[in-house]
Amino acid sequence: MTKDLDNVVIKTVSRILVPFMQVFSLYVFAHGHGSPGGGFQGGCIMAASFILLGVAFNLREIGKRFRERNNALMCVLGVFIYTGTGCLAFLSSGNFLDYGTLSDLLPIDSIKARYYGMALIELGVQITVMAVMLSIFVDLVTAGRGEDAPEDTE
Repeated sequence: MTKDLDNVVIKTVSRILVPFMQVFSLYVFAHGHGSPGGGFQGGCIMAASFILLGVAFNLREIGKRFRERNNALMCVLGVFIYTGTGCLAFLSSGNFLDYGTLSDLLPIDSIKARYYGMALIELGVQITVMAVMLSIFVDLVTAGRGEDAPEDTE
């Protein structure tokens, strides 16, 4: 009886907590290049929200919301956003990740180009960190078998 009651409490609290964690992750990302925080911290918080679902329910709950293939694509997408932003600056006759030179490609001044460049870099970092942390968790729980592992982790 006590085990069933504990599961109900944990599952209910996690259902309530996960959306708030995800919104807070986006808040940390949005204010990261102007205050403490950013892509890495936001990515860790976002991954923690999915990991909480996996701990409270099971791996099937993570799989319903975020398939392993989509997770791998997110890893690639985050790295692509990061390197793509750096290469755009490089192609506009600047140094790699010199955001000020993005003003040559965009109809904005160099200050706004730096702002948007930093935001893109932080977005790439957040996506990559979230996907890699989630992948590490799934690999640890399933001993590297991923989706082929038994789904009952309770």
